[in-house]
Amino acid sequence: MKYVDEFRDAALARRLAAAIAAEIQPGRRYQFMEFCGGHTHAIARYGIVDLLPAAVTLVHGPGCPVCVLPMGRIDDAIAIARHPGVMLCSYGDTLRVPGSGRVSLLQAKAQGADVRMVYSTLDALALARAHPDRTVVFFAIGFETTTPPTAVALQRARAERLTNFLVFCNHVLTPPAIRMILDSAEDGDPDAVPLDGFIGPAHVSTVIGSRPYEGVAADYRKAVVISGFEPLDVMQAVLMLVRQVNDGRHVVENQFSRAVTRDGNLKAQALVAEVFELRPSFEWRGLGLLADSALRIGPGYAAFDAERRFTVPGASVPDNKACACGAILRGVKRPADCTLFGSVCTPDNPMGSCMVSAEGACAAHYSYGRFRDVAVAAGA
Repeated sequence: MKYVDEFRDAALARRLAAAIAAEIQPGRRYQFMEFCGGHTHAIARYGIVDLLPAAVTLVHGPGCPVCVLPMGRIDDAIAIARHPGVMLCSYGDTLRVPGSGRVSLLQAKAQGADVRMVYSTLDALALARAHPDRTVVFFAIGFETTTPPTAVALQRARAERLTNFLVFCNHVLTPPAIRMILDSAEDGDPDAVPLDGFIGPAHVSTVIGSRPYEGVAADYRKAVVISGFEPLDVMQAVLMLVRQVNDGRHVVENQFSRAVTRDGNLKAQALVAEVFELRPSFEWRGLGLLADSALRIGPGYAAFDAERRFTVPGASVPDNKACACGAILRGVKRPADCTLFGSVCTPDNPMGSCMVSAEGACAAHYSYGRFRDVAVAAGA
């Protein structure tokens, strides 16, 4: 397939690996975090770690919005779904994330709640049109990538006067999370991971552009390279990061120039600004409460805000003590470091969001055979 096979060329990958090895300075180590779960899956699927010199370590980051959603928000969604006359819908991964007591939305469905899986916001709108006697609540979740489609759905609902359509908004923003991770290291947190730079999100950056990361690079003196998801994209991004570190530079570079610009999608940004506003704070799984890190529905669309219509628990629920999802999302631990990984916790029986999500680090390690590292380590 044009423009795909070219980015999976094994010979080019080996040449890039050799170029990275040639740039490594004696006695120096390099640690880069890939923020996005799409990169984590590419790294696991194509064995990119096996091609890199031992001096280069790739650290898994927050991964995806499903991964960082705290259990309390799942409990809130379940409480909404259990209201009489409510039909709650969301994406498949979201429905499988355990809340407190390991109860997920799918389990709530089995207990009688009307919970449905949709593939898009337009599917949710279609349900509202088809069921005027029900209150259809769309459980909106995502980074900046999926926020514009939710805004479009709200615009259409208002234009069509679909008063039975509501949105439970859980859209979060990537730059504040990157800053929190770096702040932890700068504040001397003993559990923080020292980082030399970031492999920046790809899909997110098609919307917000590369400009928002410039402050991160300047303020924290860290290298940032926006990368595509194909294996050669990631390899080239690592090479660019290594060169930045060697040169003492800390700027934002755009490897994914075929899709990302500095300013991003201005039309999408304007749409989001019209419909949403910043939340003063929002809880992230593993990262805690982060200021100005999420969106809520603005006053102009308040009639479609599920949180204004329904009373929800709004409680902060601690993770299962045995589950290491929080530490994995901060890069403090790797999936194999979790005592539940590959035994009690599998994709068929997920204990935490990192194993549920299609972009979760634990799911990546398990799906592409990286779980065998656990057996090797145990037998060592």
